[in-house]
Parts: sequence; C-alpha cells; structure tokens
Amino acid sequence: MHRYDPALADLVFDYMRERLALDPVPLDHPGRKDKLDRALDGLIGARGNDPGEVLAIYADQLAPAVISCDSPRFLSFIPAAPTKAALLFDMVVSCASLQGISWLEAAGAVAAENQVLRLIADLAGLPASAGGCFVSGGSAGNLSALVVARDMGRRRTGTGARDRLRIAVSDQAHSSIGNTLRIIGMDALVVKTTDHRLTGEALRAALAADPEAHDVVGVVATAGTTNAGIIDDLAGIGAVARERDLWFHVDGAYGGAGLLAPSVRARYDGIELADSFVVDPHKWLFAPFDCAALIYRNPGPARGVHTQDASYLDVLHTDAPEEWNPTDYAYHLTRRARGLPLWFSLAVHGTDAYTEAIETALTLARDTAELIRATPDLELIRDPELSAVLFRRTGWGPDDYLDWSRRLLAGQVGFVTPTGWEGETVARFAFLHPGTSMAMVEEILATMR
Repeated sequence: MHRYDPALADLVFDYMRERLALDPVPLDHPGRKDKLDRALDGLIGARGNDPGEVLAIYADQLAPAVISCDSPRFLSFIPAAPTKAALLFDMVVSCASLQGISWLEAAGAVAAENQVLRLIADLAGLPASAGGCFVSGGSAGNLSALVVARDMGRRRTGTGARDRLRIAVSDQAHSSIGNTLRIIGMDALVVKTTDHRLTGEALRAALAADPEAHDVVGVVATAGTTNAGIIDDLAGIGAVARERDLWFHVDGAYGGAGLLAPSVRARYDGIELADSFVVDPHKWLFAPFDCAALIYRNPGPARGVHTQDASYLDVLHTDAPEEWNPTDYAYHLTRRARGLPLWFSLAVHGTDAYTEAIETALTLARDTAELIRATPDLELIRDPELSAVLFRRTGWGPDDYLDWSRRLLAGQVGFVTPTGWEGETVARFAFLHPGTSMAMVEEILATMR
C-alpha cells in the first residue's frame, strides 16, 4: 500500500488535470440515496479493487452528486472560489503529509503560515505582537477565541470555574457564537440591534441597564453577517470594550476579506481594537476548504489557555520566542498546515489580484441591486454593504421560492436558495466568485417573472 505506483499516480493526476481545467465548473445535482447506495454496494471489503474502477465510480456516480461550491453559478450560502494555484498546492501539502502542530516538526510550514497571518493582521491594523494560527473554520476560530475570553474574564473578575459568565452578542450573531457559548458554559447578553447592526451605543445602553453586567467579560462583533453582509459598529463597540475591560472578538469569517477592498475598507474602522479576530480564507480569500485564520492581538493569553501538557509534548515547549507552535493557540492538537495553499497563491499572484477579485464581487452586488430596483415585481430589501444581496418577488410565498430554487438547480441555471428576513422568506444572492457575470444574474432573475 505504501509503495509509489506510477500508474496510480498518473490515473489520479489525469483526473485532477481534467477537474482543474473545467471552465466553467458545472453545478451538478443533489444526490439520491438509493442510487448512491447501489454505486457503493460491496465496494469496501477484504480484497481491494482496480483503482481505475474505483475512480470511475467516484467520477461518474459520486462527484456529480456533489453541488460544486466553486461554480460561478453557486450563489447560495457562502460559495467558494479557490484559485488554481491554491488547489494545486493543497495537493502538495497532502502529498507531503505535513504535521503542522509545532515548530519542531514543521518550522518551514509554520513560518510560511505566519507570513500570511502577519499580512492579515496588518490589514486589520493589529500590532506587531499579533499572531495566531489557522484552524478548520470560523466555528473553530470563534470557539478557540472565546475560550480565551472566558478564562481571561475569570482571571479579571476573580470568579471560579463553576461561576457563569456572559458574553455580549448581537441578536444577529452567527449561529456558531451561540453554540460556542453553550459548549464552554457561558451565557449571552443579547443586545438588540437597530437595522440588524450592533452599535457601541446599543452595547453601552444594554450594559448600563443590566444589574448583573459585572459578569459580562467580553463582546462579539460581526464584520459581515452571513445573511446580509452587515458590518457592526466596530469602532463604537471597541471603545465600550476598552472602557469596561471586555474581551473584544470580531467574527469576520465571511466579511473580513473586505479589508483588502479599498471601496469598503472604512467600514472596518475599529477592527484594530480587537483582542481576537477570525476570517475564513476558504470563503472570500480564495483558499480551499478548510481554512480559517484566527489572530490574537496578544497571543500570550491564548497560549496559556490552549497549550496542552503531556510528557510526550514537553519537547515542543521551549522558551525560544521564534519557536511558534500553532497547536498552542486553538483547541486543536493535530492539524494539517492548511494555511500553505493560501500562502502559495498569495505569493504567486500578489495581493493586488486578490483586491481586484474581491472588488469584482462588490461591484457585481451593487450592479445587481440596481437591476433589481429596475425590474418589475422585484424589490430590493436593502442596499448591499458587501456581496450579499437580499430581494423579494412580490406575491411569492415560501413554496414559490423553494420551487423556483429547485427549477434553477435542475436546469443548471444557478444554485440560489431562499433565506429568511424578519420572518419572511426572501431570495438571496451571495456573490464571491469573480467568474460570476451580470449575464448569469440577468438569466436567473428572468426566471422570476
């Protein structure tokens, strides 16, 4: 099993070349369980199979039952559009079998990942002390950061491990924030928003009105809500956090990439006050899944919270400041060097190319908003701040949107799923892929008439 097989390598590399060369990438279709069960029946057993036959099952039966997030017609949830350079280097990382937990084992990989983290920290205006690691996604990043916020809050307030503490969150915070608080035994002070945007004024008022506000030890702001791309009042929230000595965490999983776009950069003012910050390169920074950057203003407390102690790990823990162990800055231990594909792509293409690609999605969102305004029977719900566009078709109910979404996908016109907005089912575009065109948008909108 562990010998190099040239024929097997050629088989897989040929398939990879074909997949990378697809232009455009097809959407494909949802799978049917009975069909997939038949394709997989008896495939894994005591004896192996011919590699060509196995790959054919994947290519002909399994792959078409996976909707391609990197299709320019994938406009639901938050799509993906990894660069070809990043995809290719992800294969290099896999072939190298890197164990990216420590400087001892993977100094070269860690140094390259840290170069990217430094770039992101600089874009956010964080100090030279900032640092962190790459984790699997925004949920993992939020969890790791808020564990540090909890433990620093306990230290500041002198509370014990069994005492409940709270984090102030918007009523628009991502679902992973509430899930994280349940996991780590914290409660939420939910602050109501005006027009779905958390402000420093609202946070200050909520804290002043709460007689138990002394147990609030942190606040989470969002830099680009997943549903509508709304950026909270980061400067105002950061100022309140400084006044009250609260841990200030910014969830920029989707929207944080906008730091590279001059047309919207001012909306992020105040992010430089963050104690921790998350952005997912596998979203709008064109990296493969799974890749999220978690950055701390001061990594020391995170290291104190997350470093795992075990006799076999003692060799990793030294006092040398240059020996950076990514495993010390999140809840993980074993990790792949998932930041390297982004590093390679950035080094190959340069940051200007990333800025251009992000601005392309922003322009597409603005142009789509104007088209919706000008189209009878369509209503724009709000001007887009980033690349998410919410709109409605007058006279439609939930079933109409679902039927329309299914027809679009069945015809391979687009993958556009409905969403909710203030109790109403509406339509939503999530633009990210620089290959998505206004012609595609016009084709999709024409199906709603």
